[in-house]
Amino acid sequence: MNRTVILAVVGTLTLGISAAQADIPSNAAQYKHVVQEMVPPPFLPKHEQVVTGDPVVVEVNLDIIEKESIIDNIGTVAQTMTFNGTVPGPMIVVHEGDYVQLKVTSVKSNKLVHNIDLHAVTGALGGGEFTMVAPGQEAIIRFKATKAGVFVYHCAPGGVMIPYHVVSGMNGAIMVLPRDGLKDNKGKSLTYDRAYYIGEQDFYIPKTEDGHYKQYASPSFAMVDTMKVMATNNPSHVVFNGAEGALTGANAMTASVGDKVLFIHSQANRDTRPHLIGGHGDYVWAGGSFNDAPQTNLETWSIAGGAAGAMMYEFKQPGLYAYVNHNLIDAAMKGAAAHVQVRGEWNNDLLEQIEKPTPY
Repeated sequence: MNRTVILAVVGTLTLGISAAQADIPSNAAQYKHVVQEMVPPPFLPKHEQVVTGDPVVVEVNLDIIEKESIIDNIGTVAQTMTFNGTVPGPMIVVHEGDYVQLKVTSVKSNKLVHNIDLHAVTGALGGGEFTMVAPGQEAIIRFKATKAGVFVYHCAPGGVMIPYHVVSGMNGAIMVLPRDGLKDNKGKSLTYDRAYYIGEQDFYIPKTEDGHYKQYASPSFAMVDTMKVMATNNPSHVVFNGAEGALTGANAMTASVGDKVLFIHSQANRDTRPHLIGGHGDYVWAGGSFNDAPQTNLETWSIAGGAAGAMMYEFKQPGLYAYVNHNLIDAAMKGAAAHVQVRGEWNNDLLEQIEKPTPY
């Protein structure tokens, strides 16, 4: 570790690492390095559900990119701040006991200072102290994945800039799987056939006096007006994966009857309540911890703001399913809805239409 005193400020709280403290050496040097190829959500990088043998050092690269993003069906433009250009940032997948060697790079065209706070990290503001980068800079940290579960990561440059960066899209999630895989509520092994990552995002887009959404040249220009909307705690948009309709139509998630699908859901700022219309949460880790027994057979579950959770469901009927935030105002009026298109044979024993709607 660099022996220089490193400081980070959150509001009026200042934390640091004293240069007088002694370092305990890392054990990571003895382990093999592997590079994780990042993919855009809702997909996860290639990974094994169960691993044997020694831990590995997983190399992850995240580029910080400020960009314009269209966030709804009427063409509203948001000045977003992103990891790897997507809202949310890509899912990172490792196993408990692995090390993550993470490089964050702020591209030269950016205007603001950024960092990354990973809720899976122990100490130093989740890595935020060591990763503060200006445009054109990069930083590298290495941390041990000591807790199994799903965790949020986000930018946290200090003070009011923390919520501004988070609600501008600068968040994502990491999944730390138990080395021997997931377990049900009785300790029996669970495996999934497919996995999807849904990042719920609240946006706060200012309006003109005549009710049209404003457009800005950069996040810096948008900041003052956006913070006024943020202060109302009433988002203009609540969407999945960066935009209204991002996971519907041609972009809908897919599955087949009999597939066990793991849905990972994060919300870096507001509480949410996922619900699968026409299905259930067979196994739900609402708090995100895989070392705790999952709840079973839930209709709707709560995920706290600043957290990620996971749910597994085995699809039993074909057709179109809606995956929503069951604050139905957010789902129907602000965009927090996704679709799952399921293939297979219909089972009338589970559901059958006896009579079509007819006059009586």
